[in-house]
Amino acid sequence: MKSLFEEMGGTYRQEGNYLIPNLVLLDTGNYQIGKYGRMRRSYLKEHHPILYNNYLLEGRLFRHLSEIDHACNERMEIIVTAMTKQEGVAEALKATDQMEWVRRMNSIRNRAEEIVLTELVYA
Repeated sequence: MKSLFEEMGGTYRQEGNYLIPNLVLLDTGNYQIGKYGRMRRSYLKEHHPILYNNYLLEGRLFRHLSEIDHACNERMEIIVTAMTKQEGVAEALKATDQMEWVRRMNSIRNRAEEIVLTELVYA
């Protein structure tokens, strides 16, 4: 009697006394996953394990993580640019008071990252 897996065309290989199904992931693309993609993977693993497993088993996980990482980097660039214009942090400030410029830019980047994490990574 064949198992349902065998009826659907699945095959097994023998490892010692065990039969291991021959499974292959469908999506074998070469995706670049950066900081935000890794954060999204950790979030999915910890808080949404079923969604994480579905992405993994369907072969969509790495594409999803790559898309999230790309979207976060683009959004960070847009938000930081807008905030620097709105708060008047310009190259003139950098030339006159470098430490003040660094302090303001760090503040802007931290706030922008908080926005991006809330909107895209932890959504």
